[in-house]
Amino acid sequence: MKKRALITGINGQDGSYLAELLIDKGYDIFGTVKRNSVAENQTARLDSVYDKIGKNLIYADLTDMSSLLNALRISNPDEVYNLAAQSHVRISFDQPIYTANATGLGTLNLLEAVRSFNSNIKIYQASSSEMFGNSIDSDGFQRESTPLNPVSPYGCAKVFSYNICRNYRNSYGMYISNGILFNHESPRRGTNFVTNKVCKEAVKIKLGLSDKLALGNLDATRDWGHAKDYVEAMWLILQQESPEDYVCSTGVSHSVEDLVEYVFSKLDLDWKDYVVQDEKFLRPEELDDLKGDSRKLRSLTGWSPKYTFETMLDEMIEHWLSYYSSK
Repeated sequence: MKKRALITGINGQDGSYLAELLIDKGYDIFGTVKRNSVAENQTARLDSVYDKIGKNLIYADLTDMSSLLNALRISNPDEVYNLAAQSHVRISFDQPIYTANATGLGTLNLLEAVRSFNSNIKIYQASSSEMFGNSIDSDGFQRESTPLNPVSPYGCAKVFSYNICRNYRNSYGMYISNGILFNHESPRRGTNFVTNKVCKEAVKIKLGLSDKLALGNLDATRDWGHAKDYVEAMWLILQQESPEDYVCSTGVSHSVEDLVEYVFSKLDLDWKDYVVQDEKFLRPEELDDLKGDSRKLRSLTGWSPKYTFETMLDEMIEHWLSYYSSK
């Protein structure tokens, strides 16, 4: 029989790539979506698979446990991938209570719903490198054993989710694995995230549609990978014999300035002529450096990324060039 998977937040960047991957692997896919006042935009990232899964989209919200139970009854899944969240770090400072409810307590709602419905369902929890905060090991990397010291409401909420998943795994014998994913991007990334914001605005500047790009901290460094690579890691994590927690990363970090310089140079532009710093994009408490050690994931699952920092950005630049040239 075909495996059945339920993806919370299926219409996000990761959810859409994961849906494509699991369909290719022969799964029946179900997904939760949160009601949006602009319904036409709600499933835009799912265009390539909408004909296969459109009928299996379920309105649900992590803050509403009854809707999660309903989604489980409809989908009756073998695997649940919990990707839904308020996932923007800077906005979590503006909406800390909602972030705690959706990104933190929402995970607990899902665990209780699964435990009530069928505790044998495998669960993947989308944990985050933001949980580490400014904790970093002496060799400059963060790994599964690095202390968690978050510096944002989002990071704090993700730490709660991470720990409650470990607690339910140990207390009830449930198959629950945390994937501690470092930053992962793609053309489907929201344009209020720095990678796609830079790519989009640089292309607009190149085409004469804009003349300025406002950013926050240019010195922060991040370990950036491609979402398509990282959703493969999610699937591999749930195929292991026993549940574990895994860091997923490229092991290479770049600064925001490196990102900006690369994108503008690909478009034959000098970024210093166009980029300005705006305090509204600075975090009240900054996370300076992220670089992950994913040796555990690679050795136990065979995972390795196919994209580099540069090829990921090339794809994003090409997406926006194609988008605006068709206008």
